[in-house]
Amino acid sequence: MVTRWIFSRRFSSQVQHSFVTTPIFYVNAAPHIGHLYSSVIADAIHRFNQITSGTEPGACFLSTGTDEHGLKIQQAAIKHSTSTEDYCNAIASKYRELFARFKIDYTRFIRTTDTDHRQAVHAFWRSLAASDSIYSASYSGWYCVPDETFLTDSQLKENERGEKCSLESGHPVEWTEEQNYMFRLGRYQEEVRHWVKGLEGRRIQPDKFSRILLQYLEEPLPDISISRPMSRVSWGIPVPSDPSQSVYVWLDALVNYLTVAGYPRENFQTRWPPTVQVLGKDILKFHGIYWPAFLMAANLEPPRQLLVHSHWTVDNQKMSKSKQNVVDPNERAELYTHEGLRYFLLREGVAHSDGNYSDTKILRVLNSELADTLGNLLSRCCGKALNAASVFPAIDKDAFEALKAVDATKRMLEALEEMPDKTLNHYRNFNFYLVVDTVVHLLHTANNFFETTAPWKLKKSDDPADHAKLNTILSITMEVLRQTGIVMQPIVPGLSAQLLDKLHISHTARRWNDLKVCLRSQDTPLSTDECILFRRIVPPAQPVSSETSRPEKSVPKKRKQSN
Repeated sequence: MVTRWIFSRRFSSQVQHSFVTTPIFYVNAAPHIGHLYSSVIADAIHRFNQITSGTEPGACFLSTGTDEHGLKIQQAAIKHSTSTEDYCNAIASKYRELFARFKIDYTRFIRTTDTDHRQAVHAFWRSLAASDSIYSASYSGWYCVPDETFLTDSQLKENERGEKCSLESGHPVEWTEEQNYMFRLGRYQEEVRHWVKGLEGRRIQPDKFSRILLQYLEEPLPDISISRPMSRVSWGIPVPSDPSQSVYVWLDALVNYLTVAGYPRENFQTRWPPTVQVLGKDILKFHGIYWPAFLMAANLEPPRQLLVHSHWTVDNQKMSKSKQNVVDPNERAELYTHEGLRYFLLREGVAHSDGNYSDTKILRVLNSELADTLGNLLSRCCGKALNAASVFPAIDKDAFEALKAVDATKRMLEALEEMPDKTLNHYRNFNFYLVVDTVVHLLHTANNFFETTAPWKLKKSDDPADHAKLNTILSITMEVLRQTGIVMQPIVPGLSAQLLDKLHISHTARRWNDLKVCLRSQDTPLSTDECILFRRIVPPAQPVSSETSRPEKSVPKKRKQSN
């Protein structure tokens, strides 16, 4: 057995690379907004790492993909009157299309039907067997098909019809008796507990989910089944030593993270372990207990950190097909744009609490912040009315000194000075909504500065000093916009690129270390592209969904910074 000393020593090492993962998404249905939420969180972390890390090729890696094995997939294919292969191909394509539209900058899109993944699963199984962590036994217990997991009596409840179901998900269970391969989970309980508490208490974020895992670990962990008879689950990867059994879908799925790193090739450890693994709270046990135990049994280092997020409700109700309130991100993007919906999810979502989706809320947020606060400020600076020469103007030193005496200027420059360090800290703590709060505050001070200094009045003057002051106001405001564009790249990469392109900022000058205040000494031309960054959204004549036409029922929760 691997000793705690070895794992403690590994955990204390500093990982130099960036390897971010999303969970792989089960293809029993088309993607919804919850899948997109996991993906934009991971993508934002990945993009932040790209603009803050070195420029070495391959230094930052993002993986995502689809989980395509298991009984549910067999059943879904039959329901759609198609083969399992064709069904999986169709749903996987929908995920690829979704990620392309929402600018998920993945390095590898993995499918568990990929050849290299099957090879990785076989190699990993052999490694578990070599550590004497697997044994064959007759197994009986309650199995939940929708959740693809066996449940103990303490994980069950009775529904309103008196039927046994999962305590957590509410999905029905069925009694199953079969010959399976078992994994000695209890052997690694103390090692897993030690791992959960690691990284100075920041292994599992937010920390409420660390506490949940430690509660799981208070009771002895039972050994778990890691295979199913091929006669019951034929759509899966065969156990390498016993083709009458298929590898348990969760073990199969978790190995995807190793596959994308190049396992079992020797050089895979140049990327391993993942630096941040993003997942929803419903799969915490699989990633926070089973996964590190599997890796320890194979003498591999567990992930450095897990970022666990909560779910989205709609009008304060859980999303479900029966309620017909599942939010289709592609449909909503038709009205709100892909960048707008991405912004809303990262702006409103908090990892530690469920978010509430509302068409009323998203309309208000996007119009107020992207259209009026950010977009309008860019349009005013770049429009012919105030900037006939279409330039990023030079600063006039005398005009700048005079403007610095104005309270609105002081407040803006103070917010601009503080913004990089504040947003850097918020990104590192995965608090994207606080990044946006900080940037929006800066933009509000910039708009107030613009209104207070009234450059449109200076435009009418024939005095050269007023003309110099006008250009200085435009230049200072554009500097705020330049820094906004750099900082917001992980949140809204498309809008940020459009903004920086308009200001004619070189692609080599869009990294975090380019946030130092730059006072222009000479005019530089702006791009000739249209400067309408985000158009105000006019709701359709008919509401997109029932909640659009009535006031929100929810009272906004006070959002605390997760730690």
